[in-house]
Amino acid sequence: MQTYDLEADGLRGLNSALHAQKDGSNQTNWKVVNPKGSHAIAVGLDAPIEVTVTGSTGYYCGGMNQQATINVEGSAGPGVAENMMSGTVIVEGDASQYAGATGHGGLLVIKGNASSRCGISMKGIDIVVHGNIGHMSAFMAQSGNLVVLGDAGDALGDSLYEARLFVRGKVKSLGADCIEKDMRPEHLEILADLLERAGADAKPEEFTRYGSARKLYNFDIDNASAY
Repeated sequence: MQTYDLEADGLRGLNSALHAQKDGSNQTNWKVVNPKGSHAIAVGLDAPIEVTVTGSTGYYCGGMNQQATINVEGSAGPGVAENMMSGTVIVEGDASQYAGATGHGGLLVIKGNASSRCGISMKGIDIVVHGNIGHMSAFMAQSGNLVVLGDAGDALGDSLYEARLFVRGKVKSLGADCIEKDMRPEHLEILADLLERAGADAKPEEFTRYGSARKLYNFDIDNASAY
């Protein structure tokens, strides 16, 4: 394992070292110590490496991630896993605003709570929150899955497209064009897989599914896979 002291050696050096890793590298396991809430830790990674941050992080930790597995042993500031393409980001604590925003793929797991706008404009990412989420979550969410084991705040799924939202707890209010939908067998299968991958102790049958009423945009069933 490679150990990097962020306080002593600086952020630029860390991200440069991580960006230098490619497929086939033997430096596949990294530990970042003394993060102390620093911003932009482990952004833009593009190799199947594992990075463990031993503490809390600031803005945009794990942003634009591809292939890497990033573990945050603390809480994360705004924009964790923003625009993630693939790989996995796991936050042991809470996450601030717009976690997983615009994410195209991969899995974001938040063991605690997530603040407002979780999953805003998500474009294929899967997000599992073990706790609660704040208001305006999944705003304009285009595709992917947002799973919430706790409660959701105001205006859930406002103006969303074809993303699937699964909430086990209470929803304070639904946003424009977001409605409750039937939980079909294929949704139970998707949800069971995500819960297992996220290490979540819950049953798919305990959740309610929400989605778009398809009144705010021109929906054509023949083109459903394109949304």
